Amino acid sequence: MRIKFEKDKNLISIAFFPDNQQTLANLASIFFKKNKISISYSVLNSIVSKCNGDREILHNELEKIKLYTLNGKKIDNNKILKLVNLIENYSVSELADNYLDKNNKKTMSILNENNFNSEDCVLITRIFLNKSKRLLKLCSDYKINRNLDQTIKSAKPPIFWKDKEITKNQITKWQPEDIKKLIYKLNEIEFLIKKNMNNSINIITDFLLNYKKFNH
Repeated sequence: MRIKFEKDKNLISIAFFPDNQQTLANLASIFFKKNKISISYSVLNSIVSKCNGDREILHNELEKIKLYTLNGKKIDNNKILKLVNLIENYSVSELADNYLDKNNKKTMSILNENNFNSEDCVLITRIFLNKSKRLLKLCSDYKINRNLDQTIKSAKPPIFWKDKEITKNQITKWQPEDIKKLIYKLNEIEFLIKKNMNNSINIITDFLLNYKKFNH
């Protein structure tokens, strides 16, 4: 089929590749330069990470920022964080990181300190799933090379310097088989939440309270 499309003059063959972190980062960088908006490298990377490789999500987040500045309003890093909800997402990310670090006390503390609502619960499961899938790849690599630094260095997308230590802890505390079980469970939790949005907070809380059952 491919050869036919490449050789036939009446047909055309175009390759499509999924966006990655670098592609989205370049698009975001072009947007901020074009609109003369100053942004720190760390905030730009945070926006890209939130999009999970989805160009449409990135477009929507950048559109929020563009609309805010249309009337000449000044914008800075803190305002950008609020516009794309990265401050709230940070709490969810921290919750997932500490869960995967098997830090039960810190996990419960974050859960109690934040007033998560029903809509947040879907976001929580998605972030948990994304981080778990990344950790599965890292744990699988580490099981082969037995070199933590090499595993971290070779990670794609790259791991930010501030996340390296907790990621190393997570890698040493999990086996690939256990991470797979966790991913299956998280998919079940997401399905339950979508079917029972009114009870989503209890579903997430029960999942985290049963920490030892899935996080041994």
